[in-house]
Amino acid sequence: MENNQSKKKTILANQRKFSTQASLDSYVWGICNILRRSNCAGALQYVPELTWILFLRILDDREGQEAEQAEAVGAKFTPSLQAPYRWQDWAAPEGTKRLSLQMGALGAFFGFVNSELLPYLKALRDKPNASSRQKVISEILSGVERVRVDTEKNFLDVLDKVHEIRHENIAMSHIYALSQVYGGLLPKMGEKGIDGM
Repeated sequence: MENNQSKKKTILANQRKFSTQASLDSYVWGICNILRRSNCAGALQYVPELTWILFLRILDDREGQEAEQAEAVGAKFTPSLQAPYRWQDWAAPEGTKRLSLQMGALGAFFGFVNSELLPYLKALRDKPNASSRQKVISEILSGVERVRVDTEKNFLDVLDKVHEIRHENIAMSHIYALSQVYGGLLPKMGEKGIDGM
């Protein structure tokens, strides 16, 4: 247990810190730039793509916190998603599923996301005894047909950048920072003229 604690502290110490809302806005705009060069040229394409990816990242981060809290008091925690469909499995740089997909055939990553992950997430609401959170996940993902990013490399770049966004590296004075990300994007999109349309 102590070894895991010290590993976690080392990882947290090496993570990117967002001390201001502007630093988070700038970082997210960098993710949008990857999306814009990756077949998501306008805001009507890259904002929805960023939204579902960021949602799954935040969900995983939140459920990780809930699992730790439950473990601390000896309570049971059941995640909304099962392996290999959790962010930590398929999207995190060290995720078991991600590593196996990257070692597989060209196109295996998009194949998994488009043919397995997205259908699984959309079908959660139809599970017997689906939780309210699972129903929300299905509703949010209901409009996502496939990954819109043009290459797996660009998609992995987006996932790596989004992975850096977690509760531990956002200053506590910015408790609503993630909800303000979209507010931070609006002026940037306006600067691009038609990009904001």
